[in-house]
Amino acid sequence: MADTLYLSLWYPNLRLAAMPDKLAAVLGTFGAHGGEARVYASTVWPVSWRESPVLQRVYGWGERGAEPRRAVEDALELLHDDYAYEFQIGWSLWELEKAGSLTSIAGTNLAGSDGQLLRADIDYAEPELDRRWVREPRLVRVTGFGPEFDEGSYEQEGHIRIDFGSDAAFLEEDAELDATAARHVEENVRQLVALTGAVEKESGATARLLWSELGESLAQRLAARLGMRN
Repeated sequence: MADTLYLSLWYPNLRLAAMPDKLAAVLGTFGAHGGEARVYASTVWPVSWRESPVLQRVYGWGERGAEPRRAVEDALELLHDDYAYEFQIGWSLWELEKAGSLTSIAGTNLAGSDGQLLRADIDYAEPELDRRWVREPRLVRVTGFGPEFDEGSYEQEGHIRIDFGSDAAFLEEDAELDATAARHVEENVRQLVALTGAVEKESGATARLLWSELGESLAQRLAARLGMRN
């Protein structure tokens, strides 16, 4: 079962005024580790996740995006202890293309008034026997928490939290784990490890935790997955 993967980062005695530098440093690491160099969008949340955003800005993808420093400065003009600052940035991983699907339906009627099938010409796409591995972009969320946001949730969530989305690309549990699949899964994991190390170093974090929404260890699940191949 796919799970949601997070990375939480903590900093010693972090003052809110230092948050912009930390966020810009974290966002700035993505371009060198399989991600985009520019920020896609930003959102500012007041008080808790139950409230409506006080700021939402979409810059665009790729070159239309905003440089990390600019996006952070725009969002953190509204600097408050009880706000959270969320940024979306692109990050690409190896994933399997989706299988073939229904392509067309032609015919005057599919069913008569009595429910009986009258006529239908149905064309199906041939299923891919050898699905290709492609690098698929995803939007990752990087969030900086003010100390009073959501009753001090930073203590559990981290001063900065990265939401990677589904962990499926690191396991590919629905695919046969042959040599090609294992190589791409390993590359995804290496990219994840390199990114987590870089954000810790570049932003000066003193503690980090890679965790999942369901509480399962990615390392243990990966070891079990690779063990099935032996």
